Amino acid sequence: MSSKKNDDRKNVVIVGGGVSGTITAKALSAKLDASKYNLIIINPLPYTILYPATLRMVVTAEDNIESSALVPFTKTFHDGNGTFLQGKVQSIQKNSQGKGGTLLLENGESVPYEVLILASGSIWTGPIGFPETQDGVTDFIQKSRSTLKDAQSIVLAGGGAVGIEYAGEVKHYYPNKKVTIVQGDNALLNNTYPMRYRKAFESRLHARGVEVIFDDYIDTIPAPGQDVTTRNGKVLQADLVLSTRGPRPNTGFIVSSLGSEVATAQGIFVVGDVLDLPEQKQFAKVAGHATVVTKNIQSYLAGQPLGATYKGGSEAIVVTLGKTGGVGYIGMLWGIVLGDWFARLIKSKSLMISMMRSAVGYW
Repeated sequence: MSSKKNDDRKNVVIVGGGVSGTITAKALSAKLDASKYNLIIINPLPYTILYPATLRMVVTAEDNIESSALVPFTKTFHDGNGTFLQGKVQSIQKNSQGKGGTLLLENGESVPYEVLILASGSIWTGPIGFPETQDGVTDFIQKSRSTLKDAQSIVLAGGGAVGIEYAGEVKHYYPNKKVTIVQGDNALLNNTYPMRYRKAFESRLHARGVEVIFDDYIDTIPAPGQDVTTRNGKVLQADLVLSTRGPRPNTGFIVSSLGSEVATAQGIFVVGDVLDLPEQKQFAKVAGHATVVTKNIQSYLAGQPLGATYKGGSEAIVVTLGKTGGVGYIGMLWGIVLGDWFARLIKSKSLMISMMRSAVGYW
């Protein structure tokens, strides 16, 4: 794509091609007048990664999950009303006067914008800390599988959803491997969820031979083949230690470019994990973000007040334990906890891949 506009249309640019950016692009492309606006997604990779499916993907080659969990942008835009630009945004420059600004990419290219949507997502480490190049992702998947296959004792630093699900996948495909989760709290997950839900995983993990150590931490991840010592001084034999902690929002370039001005800048909208909201960061939340942002962008471009507001909703989650088990929670009424049958029906078997592909416009 040229660094200059090749027509008179104004650019509406989405930074980030994860699920939040992709779902927003799908919604916007059905609403924007293509004769007036050029909708652009900028992303380092030529596909969006369906993260809820990736923990199984990095454990096993079975089902060739990468062929369906890495979704290209070829069907994202409604009636082709949009453009994908492969690249990584380095900084944002607002126009000194008037609306809009310019994005500077790492390759030296610049992209002007009239409206900017920040959807840069999260930065992950550990088993789903994918690189930002195609070859890098392919190599990462293959190396993750081979390193795990060779390891007999695996220690996971973090007992949230990632740690639980990764342990479940390892035990499903390699039942004889020793798996230990080190969790810095007195229960798994976090206090968003009631204790009876958090405790529901302990017996299930124990039945699969997973050891859980509570109220302890792993501060430094050693190289493969090295034992690890917890903060409390417990030495754990390990062939492989992985960080399965949660991610951090990918906001570095936003903060360095805009600082606190991002909250008041005209024509800049935010969706997905980079939002600082009192809710868990999940795929299921993104559609609500995209709906509000799409309506407000339409109003903004029409010179009208921004009337749409995001109200959130009840927390709900399904955490899997391999292909056949898991526990679900629906934060309605008294808080409903549902067992293996529900997890299998909703997520464990299919990983919700078809549903997620449909949500990003790909069937």
